[in-house]
Amino acid sequence: MIDIQSLPDHRNLPIDKVGIKNLRYPITVLDRAKGSQHTVATINMYVDLPDKYKGTHMSRFVEMLHLFRQEVSLKKFAMILDQMKSHLNAESAHIEVTFPYFMEKLAPISEAPGLMDYTCAIIGSSDAAGNVDLISEVVVPISSVCPCSKEISEGGAHNQRGEVRLSIRFNRFIWMEDMIELVERCASCEVYSILKRVDEKCVTERGFENPKFVEDIVRDIATRLKADDNITWFTVSAENFESIHNHSAYASITSVERLKGKVLIQDVYDFCETGGETSG
Repeated sequence: MIDIQSLPDHRNLPIDKVGIKNLRYPITVLDRAKGSQHTVATINMYVDLPDKYKGTHMSRFVEMLHLFRQEVSLKKFAMILDQMKSHLNAESAHIEVTFPYFMEKLAPISEAPGLMDYTCAIIGSSDAAGNVDLISEVVVPISSVCPCSKEISEGGAHNQRGEVRLSIRFNRFIWMEDMIELVERCASCEVYSILKRVDEKCVTERGFENPKFVEDIVRDIATRLKADDNITWFTVSAENFESIHNHSAYASITSVERLKGKVLIQDVYDFCETGGETSG
């Protein structure tokens, strides 16, 4: 049969990214407590298309995912990206894997167990020279109490749920759980899936004694990340879904890229092969 996609195109225009979006696919990710966790991801996969080709072969993207179906993880990302370039005659490749990640979390006083879900993502790209770039991302629900409201009110202060999005590049593997816990420590208070009355009292009072603007939250997170030599780059944003305003409050900080280590991908391989034990 005629391979239409491989026919020449007369417009002489290369395409930066072409591929598939919003493919739902079961994957296995590393779990700090249990070793691994099964979840369902939404996946975007792209390659560049040289000007000499009419199109790319969309079915090959799904075929490659199927080959790696037992483990779509950081460990496999470099291999998947390499296979994308090889099978699709491309010089660059890009993949985004976004998935719900569940962690058991105990209520602060009663210790009632509950499951919290966080939106996580792994984003990878490989350029024409074979350089692989990896980004880990988490979206964490938080609660915050307004410092201004607390200061000017005779009793109480308005509080609201918010959301922090944190993306990082790193030299050595870092757990998604560590990223989530870092964010939660920098909020007025954490969010829980189950709270008894004693827990509600605790989180209400904890938040009231720890008021923070969105500006405070992103600055506190950024300060901790800047002090960590393992983090080569980050971007963090906080959005509060305001309880007394008809708008959200928002703040964002993006760092300057630090010099990356030369063994990023090998460190990821070593981590996965040794079950989480790394040196340095």
